[in-house]
Amino acid sequence: MATVLSVSGSPSASSRTGRLLRHLDQRLIARGHRVIPLDVRTLPADALLGADLRHPAVVEATELFARADGVVVGTPVYKASYSGVLKALLDLLPQYALTGKTVLPLATGGSTAHVLAIDYALRPVLNSMGAAHIVQGWFTLDKDITVGEDGSLAVAPGTAEALGQVVDQFSAALDRTPALAAAS
Repeated sequence: MATVLSVSGSPSASSRTGRLLRHLDQRLIARGHRVIPLDVRTLPADALLGADLRHPAVVEATELFARADGVVVGTPVYKASYSGVLKALLDLLPQYALTGKTVLPLATGGSTAHVLAIDYALRPVLNSMGAAHIVQGWFTLDKDITVGEDGSLAVAPGTAEALGQVVDQFSAALDRTPALAAAS
């Protein structure tokens, strides 16, 4: 059983991105993984923006990354890039915080014009942080995510199927990682 850190890089408490991640967390749990959610927006802004590496919340977030076998990174796309709050956190982590980890990048946005943000904005940063394996990510259009009045989440059928496949590929990669590490 792998430990997965599920990081929402949305600054909004009512974020579709965050809700989608928590929805996908359930699929990972059903696959036998332990999932730890981290909503970056809950970290103190003064610690993030002031680069306070000693702040207890930053220390704890850094430790969560260190303990994780895999990391799901979800972000809304703003101006063709990942969110600023996510950037602030990634900048505070050690340079190689993702070394040996399997990573699943996910993004949400209002237009297909931003579909390449994962590959051109987020993936290079994750790679520079030493990720062992960055699996195929997925961009989900906002219109394909519906939040009910009761807080329930519905994902458009085609999108739900595609997301299920990328999460299952991530899960399978996590299952292979301990075997690969033992072989080295």
